[in-house]
Amino acid sequence: MKVEILQDKLALGKRAASAGASALRQALAEKSAASVIVATGASQFEMIDALIQERGIEWSRVTIFHLDEYVGLPPDHPAGFRNYLQKRLLAHLPMPKAFVAIDGTATSMADEITRLNTLIGMHDIDVCFAGIGENCHLAFNDPPADFETRSPYILVQLDEACRRQQWSEGWFSSPEDVPRRAITMSVQQIAKSGKIILSVPDRRKAAAVKAAIEGAMTKEMPASFLQTHTDCTIYLDPPSASLLRHAPRGWP
Repeated sequence: MKVEILQDKLALGKRAASAGASALRQALAEKSAASVIVATGASQFEMIDALIQERGIEWSRVTIFHLDEYVGLPPDHPAGFRNYLQKRLLAHLPMPKAFVAIDGTATSMADEITRLNTLIGMHDIDVCFAGIGENCHLAFNDPPADFETRSPYILVQLDEACRRQQWSEGWFSSPEDVPRRAITMSVQQIAKSGKIILSVPDRRKAAAVKAAIEGAMTKEMPASFLQTHTDCTIYLDPPSASLLRHAPRGWP
């Protein structure tokens, strides 16, 4: 992975958004349409705020894919990722060519996964915006992650560290309220993206960042799989970079 350390979260978000926007413009200059994956969560606030300010992207030619979603949350739940993207991204953009959302309330999760897999199978993903969890998860691929499955979307059980993170970030009123299952894009599908942009601020992510960048590639640290990607950049602030061997001085 390529590593860029910015002075703060705001600069991190702007730099990540700029890199992704540049890749999208290039894709649209070379072909009739482009496809992008957009992550959610607190780590993506600054990046998304900056992305909607980027100019020169013909969103009417861009298909946006949803990275992951809880099973069982209604579409308007404040913690739902579809709701997050609708309010924080789509409401501020011109109408995209398509927004492929995950329906976590579908009657059959198997049928919903089949639908998603069919749709994403029609696209080459140009840019994937993502983050890394405190347990080093990638999307909702918690440890030990499945590095082998080729299915684009899969049904997963969320581990307790992941569920505690969602509660501690304020998305749910108690740990018990956090759903135990989710549909997530698989590690292999994420890695098929032409360009991957990871936005990872905050000291609480520092151990995961170190493992993903400097550790061995292991299912216990799912984001470490992206060490194999040919165009993956991780954008950090000094706190999230503080445990790296060449971390900025002056941070705990």
